Amino acid sequence: MGRIFGTDGVRGLANRDLTAELAVDLAVAAAHVLGERGAFADSRPTAVVARDTRVSGQFLEAAVVAGLASAGVDVHRLGVVPTPGCAFLTEHLAADMGVMISASHNPMPDNGIKFLGRGGHKLDDLIERQIEDRLEEPWARPTGADVGRVGESHAGLGEYVRHLVASSPTRLDGLTIVLDCANGAAHEVGPQTFEALGADVVTINASPDGTNINLNCGSTHLEGLQAAVLRHGADAGFAFDGDADRCLAVDADGSVVDGDQILAVLAVAEQEAGTLRDDTVVVTQMSNLGFVQAMDRAGLRTVQTAVGDRYVLEAMRAGGFSLGGEQSGHVILAAHATTGDGVLTAVQLSARMKQTGRSIADLAAVMTRLPQVLVNVPDVDRSRSDSDPVVQGAVTAASAALAGRGRVLLRPSGTEPLVRVMVEAPSAVEAQEVADQLAGVVRTQLAL
Repeated sequence: MGRIFGTDGVRGLANRDLTAELAVDLAVAAAHVLGERGAFADSRPTAVVARDTRVSGQFLEAAVVAGLASAGVDVHRLGVVPTPGCAFLTEHLAADMGVMISASHNPMPDNGIKFLGRGGHKLDDLIERQIEDRLEEPWARPTGADVGRVGESHAGLGEYVRHLVASSPTRLDGLTIVLDCANGAAHEVGPQTFEALGADVVTINASPDGTNINLNCGSTHLEGLQAAVLRHGADAGFAFDGDADRCLAVDADGSVVDGDQILAVLAVAEQEAGTLRDDTVVVTQMSNLGFVQAMDRAGLRTVQTAVGDRYVLEAMRAGGFSLGGEQSGHVILAAHATTGDGVLTAVQLSARMKQTGRSIADLAAVMTRLPQVLVNVPDVDRSRSDSDPVVQGAVTAASAALAGRGRVLLRPSGTEPLVRVMVEAPSAVEAQEVADQLAGVVRTQLAL
């Protein structure tokens, strides 16, 4: 069948690319691979299955549950729960595996399936390849009492909310917080958590109908949140995506606080508390140079990875680090979660505001964002972007010209004939000029 796993599970147009048949096969193959690797500890295996609010999640959930049960796995259906909630409950309920059905921030017609191992950790590339290799293979089906049982886990959502509340070092009484739940998986968890902590909560986009997830709302469309924060005179606003594994913030003046700024605030907080492991933060190559400079000034080390929260998490686990994330709002707080958690991030930021008596804008001023320009160059041979001598010469020259003041990054798309040119510079004008010049070289040299 070829490679179907991407950087965050299997994703595609629901009922076209991601069908019920494929969902059944993926569940069966995952059960076989994990079982043969000893992940089930020679006992009757259990799995938890959760989904976001997409209407297609209903039939995909049924297919995944059917596949797992037919392979002899007992299944606990969690219903609509954020991805980090599924990860937490995989560990909390001592399940052998977890399955999250979501396409995160993608438009509603898409959906996805991602698998988690014991402890709520994402599977590594090797295991995903093994699952792909086992699709549609003949297998001995259990019968009678050996097939899996299926049940509901109604208490899961409440357990996850209690976990989030317990993560906060302080109550949030006196803070007015706006939450944009993206009509997604956080529409209950987000408000319940902040209300339990004593905040005055204004909730928007928390009425999912199966088709309105991420629709002009959430972390990819911040305009509504900005307006709501200003309208209600709130202290801050937080926007989640469809499966609530990411969070972006808006300060009291309506200005956006991105993932780099959030990480900077939390890094300083952990540094002061003595909980930042090895004084290190893990980020991707796309993090703003202003973040790296701010960490340098604070005496902190920055480790950079390839783009994708799974690579951040891999580096964190390998080095034993406590904090990492992406500019897009994936923030991983290892003391409380095994994956990015948008509601957890919002809680920790709000707690920092409460403890210091400072606004998010004031806290985020620990770093100064350099203007960043991203130019997509389509219809080019992305495979030659790292080897073409003219392209690499232009990158080297531009990097030398910006040395100490900015940086250049060429990143080929993983799925399209496209190369992304990213430039940071002291001014937006200079960044745009350099990006346009490099994009022209890429367009000419790598044309198909």
